[in-house]
Amino acid sequence: MIGLISATAAGAAARDRLAAAWPDRTRVYGGPVADAVRAAFAECDRLVCFLATGAVVRLVAPLLHGKADDPGVVCVDEAGRYAVSLLGGHGGGANELAREVGEVLGSEPVVTTATDAVGLPGLDTLGLPVEGDVAAVSRALLDGEAVALRAEVTWPLPPLPVAAEGAYTVRVTDRIVEPGDGEAVLRPPTLVVGVGASKGAPVEEVLGLVGDALREAGLSAASVAELATVDAKAGEPGLVEAARRLGVPLVTHAAQALARVAVPNPSDAPLAAVGTPSVAEAAALVGGGELLVPKRKSAGSPAMATCAVVRRPGRGRLAVVGLGPGARDLLTPRARDELRRASVLVGLDQYVDQIRDLLRPGTRVLESGLGAEEERARTAVEEARRGQAVALIGSGDAGVYAMASPALAEASDDIDVIGVPGVTAALAAGALLGAPLGHDHVSISLSDLHTPWEVIERRVRAAAEADLVVTFYNPRSRGRDWQLPKALAVLAGHRAPATPVGIVRNASRADESVRLTTLAALDPATVDMMTVVTVGNTATRQIAGRMVTPRGYRWQEETR
Repeated sequence: MIGLISATAAGAAARDRLAAAWPDRTRVYGGPVADAVRAAFAECDRLVCFLATGAVVRLVAPLLHGKADDPGVVCVDEAGRYAVSLLGGHGGGANELAREVGEVLGSEPVVTTATDAVGLPGLDTLGLPVEGDVAAVSRALLDGEAVALRAEVTWPLPPLPVAAEGAYTVRVTDRIVEPGDGEAVLRPPTLVVGVGASKGAPVEEVLGLVGDALREAGLSAASVAELATVDAKAGEPGLVEAARRLGVPLVTHAAQALARVAVPNPSDAPLAAVGTPSVAEAAALVGGGELLVPKRKSAGSPAMATCAVVRRPGRGRLAVVGLGPGARDLLTPRARDELRRASVLVGLDQYVDQIRDLLRPGTRVLESGLGAEEERARTAVEEARRGQAVALIGSGDAGVYAMASPALAEASDDIDVIGVPGVTAALAAGALLGAPLGHDHVSISLSDLHTPWEVIERRVRAAAEADLVVTFYNPRSRGRDWQLPKALAVLAGHRAPATPVGIVRNASRADESVRLTTLAALDPATVDMMTVVTVGNTATRQIAGRMVTPRGYRWQEETR
């Protein structure tokens, strides 16, 4: 919960805007400001104070406990110009909150955390438990000193400026280790603990069994990703509470699925009870991995719980990112986040140039020219299979005539794939033209490099007969100058010569151009590969210089 505190009418107005935008995330604290800050500090994860920073410093100073415990605090000035991350920038989430507040209120986020200032990911912002000499290693990274990366298990990390050897170390492991001087230890969630339990198994017995199994195998509880069991035990109180105390989900699997998993220690008892010869080992192994701790029983008499531990291989991460039509302000916040998260970026050289300044230092860039789409897709998938965090970029939306299709055709289920939508060329052009896509519409590429012309023509004819608004991608190039006239002729067989047509070149870019013409007047020679052509349907009209397709035909009938 985010606590909101203000002292003046102007502050209250901004506070109420934030509360209205985040009704389920915020709580307004009224009354005397000092009392409100004390209450919110004790009850909330983060605070937004519409007060001067000096006043907030004095109010929260007596309340501070430590970096790991204090909530994040953001200060917003009276005019709402700045959102200052004052306390708990990383651990308390204040840096991200300042950015979110800025998006709602139009404030400029002010973040002074050293790693954020120079574009480095903080070790405590990677979403992994971190131990050891974190401050010293972070300082070494900031100072450009040699920091070695020792990855004992594979995990997709964002770019870190690390070396083969160094006086400081970032260690990635799921084993119990005592961090040395100048060493920070990251704990990736690689361990799955399979658990079985008799009805009424005490939570203490389950936790004791799991703790002993991990400790004796030299494995860190901080790397446990989940407890796994059979569906029949989904509501077993001891397992539910054990998962809660460990801070991990209780994941359940159908008995039939577990029965198909080959295990070293099957038993007749669980087969008779829940329909599978193994619960603990099978539930841990169902997703694949290395069995580190075979089935063992708890110390109770009789034993009421069993467990097994598996290390799942680290999965690479492939984000397929749509950059939008070109303008920086049409690049989505999610796309920005993925670009900064990636340790490897793969893309067309001209698209890489658009966003190179957004990449973190140390990002490895693999760029190539036009015509190498399949090679880029293969490269991105191969890098993800090596355990990297990869961003594969495309213009517009990566799933529309772009890189998502070839990449997903290459990718199997051994990597995680994340799709990041972008503003398409058709949408960007439509917004500039008015509202040409107000009713049913279709996008058709006129490039016959990947699709035979006979197929393209059949689709154009179907769109013409169905009276759909049509947006043509890749309409005309030097080597393909006849397809657009042919497609327009097909449409002209079903639409009036005065049908509105929108011509948008380089939508949202510095040299954008927008023209409205008609189906009869359009000169295909004025169109190139940087152009999107939108042809209206029989209801589309020019109104006040804009292209408008009504949402229904009733409007058309009423205006005749």
